[in-house]
Amino acid sequence: MGNKNAKSSKNVPGKYYVDTKCISCGQCVDIAGNFFVENKDGGMYVKAQPVSAEEIALCEQAISSCPVEAIGNDGA
Repeated sequence: MGNKNAKSSKNVPGKYYVDTKCISCGQCVDIAGNFFVENKDGGMYVKAQPVSAEEIALCEQAISSCPVEAIGNDGA
C-alpha cells in the first residue's frame, strides 16, 4: 500500500494516489489508464478519481499489481 505521507504532488484530490517511490513501470496505466498517467519528471500520478464500481475495481487491481506498492487508497 502506498505511503500517504509521500504522495506525489500531481495526484488529483481523492482517496487514490501514487507515492514518490513509484518506478514508472506502467502497470497501473496498462490496467487503469483513465486514472493513472506518467509524470514527465518520472513516476506516475492519479489524474482522475474513479466513480463507478467498475472504475474502482480497476484502480484496486492497479494497487494489487504495483510491484513497489506505490499506489494507495486512503479512504478519503
